[in-house]
Amino acid sequence: MSKLLLKLESINKNFAGRPVIENVSLSLQQGEITTLIGPNGAGKSTLAKIILGLIKPDSGSRVASSAVRIGYMPQKVTIDPTLPISTVRFLQLANVSQQACHDALESMSISHLATTPIQNLSGGEHQRVLLARAILRKPNLLVLDEPVQGVDVKGQNALYKMINGLATSLNCAVLMVSHDLHLVMSATDHVICLNRHICCQGHPEQITQDPAFIDIFGQTTAVYSHHHDHDHNLHGEVLDETIHSHGADCHHD
Repeated sequence: MSKLLLKLESINKNFAGRPVIENVSLSLQQGEITTLIGPNGAGKSTLAKIILGLIKPDSGSRVASSAVRIGYMPQKVTIDPTLPISTVRFLQLANVSQQACHDALESMSISHLATTPIQNLSGGEHQRVLLARAILRKPNLLVLDEPVQGVDVKGQNALYKMINGLATSLNCAVLMVSHDLHLVMSATDHVICLNRHICCQGHPEQITQDPAFIDIFGQTTAVYSHHHDHDHNLHGEVLDETIHSHGADCHHD
């Protein structure tokens, strides 16, 4: 039976008087992979920081289980190219044992890179190292911000398979932040489409047919009938309720 690890209820966040997150509620269950998608400026990174506890919402609540252990994979880590540091030494900066570092590298199938300078790694190898860093303390909640950024299609598929494997082997919840649902579809259980508020959510196949998703990302499959309390324009922006966007049927019951 899945266990609730973290829950957000009616979260709102403004920056300089501008709403960035509006009335967002979600829950993260152990063993489930959730993908947060949305266009640039949708509030994905802000929401991830709220989930991580790095910033506080202006209103609403963040409730985490007392047993939650979070592992975080940022989009990238910038390392001074003049600073020679091996891959395993980079992991040791997290203040864990050398054995834990080697175990994490092995789980990512990159043990052979332990002594390689981290600046010499390819894009795919670098992302695997960041993923290894995120699992050093055996988390039960993984937050992965654009985990396949800078990786070719073949490498992306391999990384998604690894993430699926981690969700099973660690029995953890996974939250992936992404701007593209196409490749991530086969690697996720639940999708949340964010554009300041939650436009739609559900299984990947359902989301790609949702008018709110189509308004933002374009028509890729047949339209799925979804009920929502407002309309969006082509850029996913919320329209006044008296204006309707090219037939996107979004009405609450």
